[in-house]
Amino acid sequence: MQQLGPIELAEGVRRSHAMAMFFAAFTTIGLLTFVSVGTPYVLNENLHIPPDEQGRVSANLVVWTEITQLLTFTLFGVMADRIGRRQVYALGYFVMALGYALYPYAETTGELTLYRIVYALGIAAATCMLATVVSDYPREASRGRMVATTGIFNGLGIVLLTLVFGRLPRWFAQAGVDDLTAGRYTHLIVAAVAVLSGLVVAFGLKPGLEVRKEERPSIGHLLVSGFRAARNPRVALAYASAFVARGDLVILGTFTNLWGQAAALESGLSSSDAMVKGKMLFVVAQAAALPWAACVFFLIDRFRRVTGLALCMGLAAIGYASMYLVVNPLDSSSLPLFALLGIGQISAFFGATALIGQEAPLAERASVIAMFNFCGAIGILVTSKLGGYLYDHVGPPTPFVMIGILNLVVVAAAVIVRARSPGPGPREAGTTVLT
Repeated sequence: MQQLGPIELAEGVRRSHAMAMFFAAFTTIGLLTFVSVGTPYVLNENLHIPPDEQGRVSANLVVWTEITQLLTFTLFGVMADRIGRRQVYALGYFVMALGYALYPYAETTGELTLYRIVYALGIAAATCMLATVVSDYPREASRGRMVATTGIFNGLGIVLLTLVFGRLPRWFAQAGVDDLTAGRYTHLIVAAVAVLSGLVVAFGLKPGLEVRKEERPSIGHLLVSGFRAARNPRVALAYASAFVARGDLVILGTFTNLWGQAAALESGLSSSDAMVKGKMLFVVAQAAALPWAACVFFLIDRFRRVTGLALCMGLAAIGYASMYLVVNPLDSSSLPLFALLGIGQISAFFGATALIGQEAPLAERASVIAMFNFCGAIGILVTSKLGGYLYDHVGPPTPFVMIGILNLVVVAAAVIVRARSPGPGPREAGTTVLT
């Protein structure tokens, strides 16, 4: 058994494999969320969509993203259980790179939707593999620490990549490049980072499969395993938490960037300057999540997973509901609320990921986690469509309040499951499960 710092690694997993996985965690979610920063720029600079229509257009793009993922999550999960994690992960990065390279050349909403679908194919493969590898690599006693450490790299990637990529259009504009071309250069650089990341996982992650060939389930068995696993009430709860938690980050990214850039444009800033100003809300949320990520593993490794999930989703409910109090998103008095939003989002993500990682059986893990992601995609599909309508017709805070209410529903479900089927506690030498 090898160990990386305080994390005990599963049999056959080397430190180099875990380090490659942490690099992938750094880039995967950062690349995923940049589309939320880049889309308002393309809507304003390429397509000249009026601000009062951008909520609907953005929501439609998210809907197509999630439809694509709904149709492919299970496929990628089955592929990973049959041919290996790193092959599917690398493919995801390369397809994502193609989507980003095409995105800033859209001249109509139809073209933009097509390129968004290409991006979505890559994201479906990459995020499914990230969740699977995070579940594969730790020993059970270290699962919370692995999830929390991965979350820290997620957060660092989101903050640093968003800061750097978000400033590129203004840097190009200051160098004399027009705004349209500046956006294209930026997206091509993002695509290059995706290609580099694909090469890292292709050569750095653990090769082979998690089970021997003679133990490997048939494709038909894998296709139905995700549904069958829901007979376990804790797996069903994890699927329900995915419906909300996997959508939290996308909703946060979509509507904070849209809200921030719209407010910046209303104040008279140019598109490139508004992109820089508007993304700071998202950066504040993610920057606040980073130190919290270093603490939240206590909830995951010291409590039963179901109890930890209830606490994490409760924090998310508070964070998202707090957006109701925001009047001007660019006012400094609003920043603590966006920080609370980030803390809630990352807590929900950790709680859901730890629970499904514990409950998914090894031989079917990628397929069960694919179903977990499938449920998350359905959640994004429903909440983004409804959120876009609420954003345009009721007000910018309302998509967040809606998500806050859904988090409360999952808290109630977790309390019921905790009473009826609490499941095993995460046990290790010298550690006591608190409740």
